[in-house]
Amino acid sequence: MASLAACTSTGSAVACDATPSGSVSDAIKVSGDFGTKPDVTIDFPTDAPETQRSVVIKGDGQTAVAGDTVNVEFTLFNGATGKELTATEYGETPTTAFPVDESQFLVGIVKTMECSQVGSRVVGVIPPDDSFAGAGSADLGVGENDDIVFVVDIVSIDPPVEPALPKADGEDQPATEGFPTVVLADDGTPTITIPATDPPADLKIAQLKIGTGAEVQAGDDVVVHYVGVNWNTGVTFDSSWARGEPATFNTNAVIAGFTAALVGQTVGSQVIVIIPPDQGYGAAGSPPDIGGTDTLVFVVDILGIA
Repeated sequence: MASLAACTSTGSAVACDATPSGSVSDAIKVSGDFGTKPDVTIDFPTDAPETQRSVVIKGDGQTAVAGDTVNVEFTLFNGATGKELTATEYGETPTTAFPVDESQFLVGIVKTMECSQVGSRVVGVIPPDDSFAGAGSADLGVGENDDIVFVVDIVSIDPPVEPALPKADGEDQPATEGFPTVVLADDGTPTITIPATDPPADLKIAQLKIGTGAEVQAGDDVVVHYVGVNWNTGVTFDSSWARGEPATFNTNAVIAGFTAALVGQTVGSQVIVIIPPDQGYGAAGSPPDIGGTDTLVFVVDILGIA
């Protein structure tokens, strides 16, 4: 949520230096079940000398630590007036994702979430120094000297995202008869040589390398390096390698043959796919380099899942 962005100024038993509770956070009365909107009573105005964090419902799931992305339901109050400022929908819409990162979100919000276990409901009372840096927030209705009170349910924690590979690093596979030949430069850039034969009429996929990473699922955003060559003309019509950086595609947002080449493969793999027109750009083609009857060849390095 942009209004809570920072201002300038894997297991349940991990060790974590939690922000301690205090008399101000302990005095906030919160009732209701986890995952439902809480009833909150605030003896306002609050005056926390520093961020205080009290656990109302203690969960037993994974502990949120710095660098995690935490999915939460929350209600935010003005500590000076007790007024509710904003809240999520509590089960009616997807949860809100917050990075546990003080460079991205208000310091006191992060202190409240950090060290909280999945299944927990936690109250943070946050003074101006750890919220809007003494400037307040006109959008939210927070004065420059107002505390904020953050009541948060820790619903889940996203698994860590592995950094993308620079090139496919899987185990080399034998060449498949009838496919174009592929030679790799030291940096991984493929050179594709089309055979002097007619292209196959059907979609063909072969693995040049098999990686050991996560399997690509339908709907994933996948980080890839790729080269595309027109079988009929021999023209290289697209190359992320030539641009000097990989591309990220959703598997549902590319031509059908490219989707088929990605889904079910593993990170670290390199795949070659021969795509007939009906699995590519169809009778319209993609001018100026791809005609409506042209067959396409892609070599794709699967570098990561975003």
